[in-house]
Amino acid sequence: MWLKGGSHFRILESCHMNICKLALSLTLLLAPCLADAQNTSVTSRETKVLNAINSYRPGSTGYGSMKVDKVTVDRNRRTVTVKCNTATSYLPLTAETLASLKTDILKALRLPQTYKVRIIADGHTLDELALFADKKTVLTPSPLPFVVREDAPAAPKGLDGANIALWQSHGWYFEPKLNRWEWQRARIFQTVEDLYTQSYVMPYLMPMLENAGAYVMSPRERDTNRTEIIIDADNAATPGFIEFSRDAKWDDASTPGFAWDGASLVNSQNPFRQGKARRHTTTTDRKDESYALWTADIPADGNYAVYVSYVSEPNSAPDAHYTVNTANGLRHFTINQRMGGGTWIYLGHFPLKAGNNVPVVQLSDLSATPGTVVTADAVKIGGGMGNVARIVKEPLDSIDYQYTLSGYPRWVEGARYWLQWAGAPDSVYTPSDNVNDYNDDYRSRGLWVNWLAGGSPQMPGREGLGVPVDLSFAFHSDAGTFRNDSIVGTLGIYSTVGDTLGNGSSRMMSRDLTDLIMTDIVNDVCAGFEPRWTRRGMWDKSYFEARVPEVPAMLLELLSHQNFADMKYGLDPNFRFTVSRAVYKGMLKFLAHRDGREYVVQPLPVHNFAIAADKAARTYRLTWDATPDSLESTAMPTYYIIEHRRADDLGFTKLAEVTEPEYTVTVSDTDIHSYRIIAANEGGVSFPSEVLALCDLANGSEPVMVVNGFTRVSAPDWFEAGDIAGFYDVRDHGVPYVSEIAFIGSQFEYRRDIPWMDDDAAGFGASRSNYEDKVIAGNTFDYVYTHGRAIVDAGHSFISSSVGAYAASAVEGQPRIVDLILGKQKEIKQGRGVYGTRYKTFPGELQRKLTAATAAGTSVFVTGSYVATDLWDNPHSSAAVAEADQKFATEVLGYHWRVGQASTEGMAYEVPCRFKQFTGGRFDFSHELNADIYAVESPDSFYASDKTKGCTIMRYDENNLVAGTASDMGGYRTVILGFPFETIEGTSSRANLMRQILDFFSK
Repeated sequence: MWLKGGSHFRILESCHMNICKLALSLTLLLAPCLADAQNTSVTSRETKVLNAINSYRPGSTGYGSMKVDKVTVDRNRRTVTVKCNTATSYLPLTAETLASLKTDILKALRLPQTYKVRIIADGHTLDELALFADKKTVLTPSPLPFVVREDAPAAPKGLDGANIALWQSHGWYFEPKLNRWEWQRARIFQTVEDLYTQSYVMPYLMPMLENAGAYVMSPRERDTNRTEIIIDADNAATPGFIEFSRDAKWDDASTPGFAWDGASLVNSQNPFRQGKARRHTTTTDRKDESYALWTADIPADGNYAVYVSYVSEPNSAPDAHYTVNTANGLRHFTINQRMGGGTWIYLGHFPLKAGNNVPVVQLSDLSATPGTVVTADAVKIGGGMGNVARIVKEPLDSIDYQYTLSGYPRWVEGARYWLQWAGAPDSVYTPSDNVNDYNDDYRSRGLWVNWLAGGSPQMPGREGLGVPVDLSFAFHSDAGTFRNDSIVGTLGIYSTVGDTLGNGSSRMMSRDLTDLIMTDIVNDVCAGFEPRWTRRGMWDKSYFEARVPEVPAMLLELLSHQNFADMKYGLDPNFRFTVSRAVYKGMLKFLAHRDGREYVVQPLPVHNFAIAADKAARTYRLTWDATPDSLESTAMPTYYIIEHRRADDLGFTKLAEVTEPEYTVTVSDTDIHSYRIIAANEGGVSFPSEVLALCDLANGSEPVMVVNGFTRVSAPDWFEAGDIAGFYDVRDHGVPYVSEIAFIGSQFEYRRDIPWMDDDAAGFGASRSNYEDKVIAGNTFDYVYTHGRAIVDAGHSFISSSVGAYAASAVEGQPRIVDLILGKQKEIKQGRGVYGTRYKTFPGELQRKLTAATAAGTSVFVTGSYVATDLWDNPHSSAAVAEADQKFATEVLGYHWRVGQASTEGMAYEVPCRFKQFTGGRFDFSHELNADIYAVESPDSFYASDKTKGCTIMRYDENNLVAGTASDMGGYRTVILGFPFETIEGTSSRANLMRQILDFFSK
């Protein structure tokens, strides 16, 4: 009752009000803290999700930080929505890894695994971006193949029937603002992007794709030959075309054809619309066969590209048969003339012998399709010089502008000029109407793809040549540098603008292509060269070369040609091979998945190749080992092709096909027989092995074992010394694989702090330009023949072996004279040298073999430019290794190092000595870069380690330093030269020197 009393009630009410006020005050006081607690909860959720996403980021990436903008959990719908920034879309994910990521996100959020997770980045869900995600894919009907090489091994699990369009960045172009021809990028680190990407595409990527069965199309000239021969069907200025008919005569086709009078092409002239093509109705009966024949005056023995042309008519034959008459036999092709008419159709590079009126190409009218026609137009042999003349169309001043040619070989020019020469419409190669060649060049490449594919199942309803292009690929090397020498790395670009491709398929197919190629490149480079190689991501951007092609397309920025750290690897031929193989593998996997079939990767070249004489008279056993590919399990060979070259033939022909790594040949003449091995499987064929050779004179002379120890291909020497760094080719140019097409000249700016100002003032790395239109010889792996030719001229038989096979073989039963080819072999590291060193002149196993062989009475002839320097002045050798190396050289081979870089003029002469077999002679050897034989910039000088056993036999002209020694070591003899024997100029000079050496060994 008392609670209802007035005073007591008022007291209670007052207390309640005070408590409420206190609670309100506390609430207001704590509000920021409570808000912070709520924000902390949200941030924690996003951070947990970001941590989960970051764990799926590849190990070495160069794209920006991934961010989670918002995580929304809908407990009613049991869903989680994660919104991320654009960088998150660069993640390479498969369906499996994406499912795992979603599981990890739910675990991080402590949510049941029954929740659905949706991750959004760059306007797409990661489900849409994952590799091979469900998308609209239109499988177009497969037309008859375009170009088929009938002699090529089948590659059913490779790229048989695929048509691939690809190109290598920019090229020499006309700049109207300066009224000159120039590169589109700066001359830096001994190259320029316009040429640098050629050094992947032409020697490696194109052959790999062709070895897998693909037909490869390029908007740039692919023959480095300056010679070009045109044989035209209807032009007296380009003679050599012959028609033969058994019944009805050839007549003119209804479509215009090629004609060219040798003058420059100007403005929008189209040579494929200025003449006529010839036509003949096909026959199915061989006895009624008619044909067209193209003959040419070949100026010199060599390897030439051969192109044919024709016009496509409504009733064109789908199986026109062409034959190319090469120096090593006939090569047969079938071309579907219903597509590709009115342009140059590349057939391949072939060895052709010099001569007048040489029959090169023949077209038959035989066809399996009655009532059709074959058409014949011009044939092109070789690459030639640029013939498109340019002029400033919109003058900037009162200069009397003149048409000007590039003055360079056509292969270095941009796509814009080749495409005009190749008959493309001017809307393709000059969308600017001849005003801006720079823009025209990069635009023309994508427009060219659509011109090729127009009218095919890939682009129905569009005008074009009707070629079903499966994909297009643009190969670039990015710009930009890091001052701290970190790797810039690899970037892939695709475009989803327009959503669908020409056949209705989703443009997301281009992301799959990009993802596959990016992944293979980065994984393979990390595994073999640099584990820090950077993956820069996959951009969905509207770049012209990625956006315009109406087929799956990728633009690759492999690395930065302007960044020293990248180019330490980028100038290495081994790196270029690996990257090109990764690109090929990515394309193969993409097309195999699209078609729903298995794939097999072509094998790597074989190793440990050797020739041994069997007991049976004049019978020789060829053996080799398959090379496993640690990066691709499918790449093992299932059979091998043995190719043979007889005497001085220009090329190789197929001798046999075997399933085991051995083959026996019987020799019944005194010719030199050369052999190489090609590994093969259902995915295609490998690059060829090194070339070994033999000759059996059957004259009882002491035979010689020629050992190829020159296995090196590498980047030039480089150095880092604080504020200066760069490539130092005065000491060592490096060794190209076969030849180098990207070298422009030596680096001359070594100061790191000199900035790029413009392409004429490139700053750090700036290089000269005196070689930028030239081809530089490298390691052809064919020097056994050169040595063998001299051995035979000196009256001796020979066999040969790779250095690996020789070092692992027994001494017994082998010839007692060894000619060891070391060329420019020397120990090097690739880049930072993470995976050790390569190419040591005398590795331990070889030293042990030579020590045992000499102890058994084997005399040894060794030549190479680093035969002493690599043992005495090798920065990669420990003290113990150097001591063992030097002991081997002094005690087994009989020489001691004096100095490296002993000569710059490439001349040596023999001097009187106590060994009377050395009768005097002068020898010039290659010392400057050229197209025929690699240059020796750093020959060695040394002296006989024991003057009672050895002496000087040769000195360099310019300074009289020792160039060669001979030693009588008791039970055997040695001759050592400080420059490679194969670089001596003149067959007779080499034969004379070899005769003296073999006489010294034999007496």
